[in-house]
Amino acid sequence: MPSPTLPRRRALAGLGAGAAALVLRPVLAQGTGVPVGTQLQGAIADFAAGQPVRTGRVTLEIATLVDNGNVVPVAIAVDSPMTEAEHVREIALFTDRNPQREVLRCSLGPRAGRARVATRMRLATSQRVAALARMSDGSVWMGAVDVVVALAACLEGEGS
Repeated sequence: MPSPTLPRRRALAGLGAGAAALVLRPVLAQGTGVPVGTQLQGAIADFAAGQPVRTGRVTLEIATLVDNGNVVPVAIAVDSPMTEAEHVREIALFTDRNPQREVLRCSLGPRAGRARVATRMRLATSQRVAALARMSDGSVWMGAVDVVVALAACLEGEGS
């Protein structure tokens, strides 16, 4: 007749798997359903300044597989008519695992004509990249992409 208690090794293995699942569970950006790390979540919350962050309207153009993290082209476009009544005020770009989370922050106005910015950045390793836009009505919108980096760049202590 088998013992009613679990063998000690199986019980410890089950506890370890449960703890790992709890630790590795992705955190969701405030009401967006987008999993992010805690560092990125903090940067998003700081940018949002108490406003709810919604997904949509922001298109993040970046390769999902990058051979070299030293030079990664990225473009951010926001769906906005860019009129005096409705326009993008600010665009920001954040990374989850770079030593410096904020990559880009720029201000726009209705005279910009269109809400699109492009640059190049370095990525330390595979991670989530998020672009946020603050609109003239105060709403905050976000787009995010998971990027796999084959050759890492800007490691801590490199002075990047």
